[in-house]
Amino acid sequence: MRGGISDEEKKDRARAARERLRRGDHGRRVRSEERGSVSAARGAAASDGRSASPGEASAPPEERTHLLDRLQPDEERDLPPVVCDAESAPEGPPWHYDLSDEERAAREEKRETRQEKRDRLKQKALDKTPDKLRNPSDLQVRFRTGVIYTAATVICVLAGNIPMVLMLMVVAGICAGEFFYMLRSDAKLPNEMLGIIAAVLYPLSVYIAGLVGAMLVSLALLLALLVWYVFWLRARIPDVGVSFFGAAYTGLLLCGLVIIRVSLPAPWGGVCVLLLFLSVWANDAFAYLVGSKIGRHKLAPRTSPKKSWEGFIAGLVGSVIFWCLMTLVPGITMAIPQSIVFGIISGCMGVLGDLAESRIKRNSGFKDSGTIMPGHGGLLDRSDSLFLTSITAAILLIAGGCIPYALF
Repeated sequence: MRGGISDEEKKDRARAARERLRRGDHGRRVRSEERGSVSAARGAAASDGRSASPGEASAPPEERTHLLDRLQPDEERDLPPVVCDAESAPEGPPWHYDLSDEERAAREEKRETRQEKRDRLKQKALDKTPDKLRNPSDLQVRFRTGVIYTAATVICVLAGNIPMVLMLMVVAGICAGEFFYMLRSDAKLPNEMLGIIAAVLYPLSVYIAGLVGAMLVSLALLLALLVWYVFWLRARIPDVGVSFFGAAYTGLLLCGLVIIRVSLPAPWGGVCVLLLFLSVWANDAFAYLVGSKIGRHKLAPRTSPKKSWEGFIAGLVGSVIFWCLMTLVPGITMAIPQSIVFGIISGCMGVLGDLAESRIKRNSGFKDSGTIMPGHGGLLDRSDSLFLTSITAAILLIAGGCIPYALF
């Protein structure tokens, strides 16, 4: 801030304004009576052919002076003294205004030292980088990030139940953090701590106790949010709803992958989950490749202008291909016609999840949910299709009798 008042002083002024609103009509009636008294005194003086002054009115001088002070606008009385005007204001926030020349020089020198250290580290890393990898294009950055993300996912899924559950817990926590960060820009005040903790615990609870574990986490989250709502007066009902929805959206929906994994013996549970991942990636890749080439009819122009019906159909084809491959996995009882239907439903739910996340970003004014994946944005941008696809796939496989799983 250059000149003017500080944020703390703004809060004090807002607090005073709220207090005036609480006084309501009583305060306005008192001020109106005071104005009437002073006006009467001025009118009496004016009838004598002279201007009224505080010393010449009928009321005692002390009372008249008090009334005139009360008549001043409240905003003017509450204004703090100006620290400095806009032209003479120094650089930096107000708490830096009283720095001496020596302190300012030391601060500037420290800043330059840190910047030089960063530049040396960047140059050292650049010197070790091969020439062909320097100054990569956006496509190269996206490809390298995608390779790392895909490799980490494949390794964790095939390594065993515990590595996959840990991976899902990390994904749920990061995605929940990105979700709540965007919602804060949309005038919401979610409880990020409770939401992220619940999102992380959902996959672990389902792995340990099945659906009962998910119900216990949901109940504990709801009770914690109610206590928070009761004792933190700034919280509103929409904030409670957003906190619960964020945890369920990023954590509970991923539990479908855990259910599928534990329903089949090793290593076929991991293979089935990997094929489900591949169906989601094929849906996105086919839709992008076909839609960017021949896409003409917009699917949802106001929510995601780049999606087309041509790309949507191509994405469903990619999803169906890998669902048909699931029929070859031992332990899965599913015919080809059934896999085609399940692949279409799963592909549609993946597109719906993508559009839902696009709508959230558009309402919050974000292009990407984060920066953790260079070239792709946030982890929520890469996992939006997976949320609804995973829970839908688990429901379809259990309801269709394709995998053995006891709900309770």
